[in-house]
Amino acid sequence: MTFLRDLLPTDPWNRGAFVLFIAIWTLSCIHVPYPKYFWLQHVPTVAVVGTLVAVQNRLAISRTSYTLILAFMGLHLLGARYLYSYVPYDIWSEQLAGLSITDRFGFTRNHYDRVVHFFYGALLTVPAWRFVRRFAGAGTGWGALFAFSLIMASSAAYEVFEWLVAITMAPDWAESYNGQQGDPWDSQSDTALAGVGAVVALAVGAIGHHRLLASPDRPR
Repeated sequence: MTFLRDLLPTDPWNRGAFVLFIAIWTLSCIHVPYPKYFWLQHVPTVAVVGTLVAVQNRLAISRTSYTLILAFMGLHLLGARYLYSYVPYDIWSEQLAGLSITDRFGFTRNHYDRVVHFFYGALLTVPAWRFVRRFAGAGTGWGALFAFSLIMASSAAYEVFEWLVAITMAPDWAESYNGQQGDPWDSQSDTALAGVGAVVALAVGAIGHHRLLASPDRPR
C-alpha cells in the first residue's frame, strides 16, 4: 500500500485524474489494430508517465498543469492505439454527422498527427509557463518567452528523434512511428503547428485568463 501511495499524487484531484488516465490507457491497449507496432508508440507514454510519477509529489504540480499534461497524453493514447496515420476520424464523423472530414476539406492525408502537434503547444505551454514562474521566479513576460522557447525546442528535438528512427529502423517501422505519409515537410509543419498552439495558449492567457496562467505553479 505504501508503494501504491508513492505512485499516486497526494492531491485528490490529481490522483483522480491519474487513475482515470491509467484506466483509459489500459482500455486503449485492448484489441489494438496494429499490435506489431503498438509498443513503439508507447515509448513516449512510458517516459512521460514515469517522469510524472517521479516528480509529481516532489514538485506538487498544480491541478491546472497536471490536468493539461494528462489531457495532451490522452490525445497521444488515441494516436498510439490506431497509429497516427490511421486514426479513423472519417469513420467517426460519418457515423456522427454523415460526412467525411477528408472529403469535405479535400485533405490528401490523415491530419490527426497535425492536431496533436498543435495541442502539444496549446496544452503544454501553460504548465511550462507556470513552472518557470514558480521555480525560476521569472516575470510574466519572461516566463511566456521561456515557455514558447521550450515548446519550440522540444518539438524540434522530437523531430530529430523521429529522423533517427527513420534512418535506423526498417521503412515500415519508421513510417508506422513517424507517420510522414510522404510529406517531405512533415517535420517543419509539425514544429510550426506546435508553435502556433503555444502562441494561442499565450494569447488566451494574455486576453482572457491572465491571472490564472501568469500565477506561479502551486498545488491547487
